[in-house]
Amino acid sequence: MADGSERGVAAVGKDYRSAFKSRDFRLYQAARLMVVLGAEAQSVAVAWQVYAITHSALDLGYTGLALFLPGLFVMLAAGHAADRYDRRKIILLCYGLQAICTAVLLWLSLSATALQHGRIWPIYAVLVGIGLGRAFSGPAASAMLPSLVPKEHFVNAVTWGATVYQIANMSGPAVGGILFTLPLVGVAAMWGGAPIVYSFTLIMLLGFLVLVSMIRTRMVATEKKAFNMRTVLAGLEYVWRAKLLLGSISLDLFAVLLGGATALLPIFATDILHAGPRGLGLLRAMPSVGALVVSLTMLVRPIKRKAGLTMLMCVGIFGAATVVFGLSRSIYLSAAALVIVGASDMVSVVVRSSVLQLATPPEMRGRVSAVNWLFIGASNEFGEFESGVTAQWWGAVRAVVVGGVGSMLVTASAAGLFPELRKANALTAEALMGAERELSVAEPVD
Repeated sequence: MADGSERGVAAVGKDYRSAFKSRDFRLYQAARLMVVLGAEAQSVAVAWQVYAITHSALDLGYTGLALFLPGLFVMLAAGHAADRYDRRKIILLCYGLQAICTAVLLWLSLSATALQHGRIWPIYAVLVGIGLGRAFSGPAASAMLPSLVPKEHFVNAVTWGATVYQIANMSGPAVGGILFTLPLVGVAAMWGGAPIVYSFTLIMLLGFLVLVSMIRTRMVATEKKAFNMRTVLAGLEYVWRAKLLLGSISLDLFAVLLGGATALLPIFATDILHAGPRGLGLLRAMPSVGALVVSLTMLVRPIKRKAGLTMLMCVGIFGAATVVFGLSRSIYLSAAALVIVGASDMVSVVVRSSVLQLATPPEMRGRVSAVNWLFIGASNEFGEFESGVTAQWWGAVRAVVVGGVGSMLVTASAAGLFPELRKANALTAEALMGAERELSVAEPVD
């Protein structure tokens, strides 16, 4: 009998469009393509608008904090809700909330007084609402994909899901940068800059809602489990005891937390590289270019041995590429460094996700996955806040360089503190499939 990796490759090679035979899968992937494009374009507009108003790295960091905090408080409850109620309805409600928030951003940008005198707290309030919607939609979306395709097409479905996400994640920032700089004249001039980007995002969100509402698959709620503090602590306790799992999650957390430069890209695009909004869109897209190339490569050439060592090496490369980006004064070198950042981070994500599947018994995966979601949020959105704080103290260049060096030091420390991770060897095809699934269904993070 062929092993899982042979079956996965066969699913892609023999009939690479098998998942698209499902009408509901086609609708959902079209919806995801639209909403990720809109979200990434909006992230460019928000970052550029905040920095244009305040010229403060710390205020840029607060945008990530505003998106992260709601998830910190409600993510575990959101996972519980996804197991009790119709996931499609949860997704529609959450993205309806995000559409309202985007409409408010549009109104704020068109208003002559709302953002006067450096007043940007209304933007943060809207971002909190967006973060709340994403916190509840994330677990529901993660659990919905298996309902959209037959079991025999599932591997192909998650592969296409990962590809669609990375294409949208790569294209969205560029679209946002281009729209932001469109030379509108006459009556349309008032829509130039952030308003036209928010209008585009709002259209994408409304299209998402229409397409998802057309999905006919009946969402069946899973077993209703108790949700209490003991349940939460059980997941944390298991992660603490499973050193292989703890090592992989904490390595990714602290490396990205220290080395994340995404929040500071408006500063680099404006003051260091002098590339403008279009340059910002290009820089924002580059990590996704690297991630897309690696995700497609690992589909046909999965990691078969020395997985832990590979992860450690790639996190070290992530830190080194971050240092190169921080020191670069060329838009082309900076873009190349960000491609390497995205590629190396993707390898780390796949290995970490695989370890999560391998090292956790089935009866614990829900609670451990909830803990993992919190770690991911901490490394991404809270990492943006950390970058903003350090840039306020030291300046953007020094903050990025020190963060990259910190990522390399974290890698060296993890290699010594977690020998189980360093010695981890093979990853099974089933674990790799689980990793691809996480990548393909994850909702966008600004």
